[in-house]
Amino acid sequence: MTPLVRPFRLAPGARVAVVAPSGPVSEDRLQAGLDILRGWDLDPVVAPHVLDRHGELGYLAGTDADRAADLQNAWCDPTVSAVMCARGGYGVQRMVDLLDWEAMRAAGPKVFVGFSDPTVLQQAFATRLGLVTLYGPVASGADFVKNARAQEHLRATLFDPESVRTIRAVPTGGGALVPGRARGVTLGGCLALLASDLGTPHAAAGARGGLLMIEDVGEQAFRVDRMLTQLLRSGWLDGVAGIVLGSWDRCGPYEHLRPVLVDRLGGLGVPVVEEFGFGHCDGALTIPLGVSAELDADAGTLTLDEPALRQPPAC
Repeated sequence: MTPLVRPFRLAPGARVAVVAPSGPVSEDRLQAGLDILRGWDLDPVVAPHVLDRHGELGYLAGTDADRAADLQNAWCDPTVSAVMCARGGYGVQRMVDLLDWEAMRAAGPKVFVGFSDPTVLQQAFATRLGLVTLYGPVASGADFVKNARAQEHLRATLFDPESVRTIRAVPTGGGALVPGRARGVTLGGCLALLASDLGTPHAAAGARGGLLMIEDVGEQAFRVDRMLTQLLRSGWLDGVAGIVLGSWDRCGPYEHLRPVLVDRLGGLGVPVVEEFGFGHCDGALTIPLGVSAELDADAGTLTLDEPALRQPPAC
């Protein structure tokens, strides 16, 4: 596994396109998120179908074709420097095969931000475009709108990525489930999406040589067991270098889930750090996917070899 291409960091005035590839969006929370982006001196533009709702399938933000067109048009717009998801939910798997990956590759690297359901897109950006993405807050997310830590860590990653080359677990977490250090390229995202994406055209072939970042929401312990077992049985976890566990919000008491994580991951013989503080949690950290890094499970740190985003070329 080799590091991917890092997009350019943002500068004041950069245009950020907001898209909704998954579930329907709250207009009030979207406006609050746009206000935050404007407060960072960015120029957010909302794709045409962001506030749509599918006529028959109310869990989708409009039709598959419209959601795909919004993303592709935003990505191929030369005035857009970054694309940010409005929310997660469900729906990316229905639209990802409608994207013209050749056209998107020709548009060049840009910043992509999202988490949860957009895990499917982040895998596709890695395999189809060879591009680093950011697993971080969504524009209408309650955490992004209300939590200063989530806002600040994303802002620093976008504008001043050198300042967050060492990502430290949140103060309440970061313990070593399995101690040790490991080096590799970051990958991963939401566990349910990684499991359901297995065998599809855009999924990563496996985690060999990687530092796997995983988290989830609303899954009972036996479901987490089932998804981890699927990754194990398929060979997808063969050769993984280390594992960083994020949040497990609404997955039952953590003391009931922790034995599952120990049982399924502890035998891999690699460092594992728990409760790192990314994903579906308050004050979620922004995690770059596709960068070379070192994990220190005992210290609860992930240190990137290079900043997540690179300097633009000199004029």
